[in-house]
Amino acid sequence: MSRATEVEKAGRLNRARALLRELPALPAAVERLAQECAISPRQAYRYLQQAERLARPVPVAEAKQAFTVKLPGSLIRRVRLYATATGTSISEVVGRALLAWLHRSRPRG
Repeated sequence: MSRATEVEKAGRLNRARALLRELPALPAAVERLAQECAISPRQAYRYLQQAERLARPVPVAEAKQAFTVKLPGSLIRRVRLYATATGTSISEVVGRALLAWLHRSRPRG
């Protein structure tokens, strides 16, 4: 069985949080979450435990997809160095840079 993605985890935590508010008994919430998410009761219980500590729903990030581009080797090296120096992933560095560039170069009018 494969691990849940970050999007799946966030969705399950949010559903667990809602079930804790809807259902009066924890065993009923465990059973419902396990059925709805096709997970074991033990895993459902873990999500419910985490959800009890949430002050607000977990934001659900958009699922990531692979996107291949060709860049000069010198730029690739600079991106890798920056990612290593800042402790972030290459995907995060490139994503932030693209968002900043798109925001800055938005057509006015």
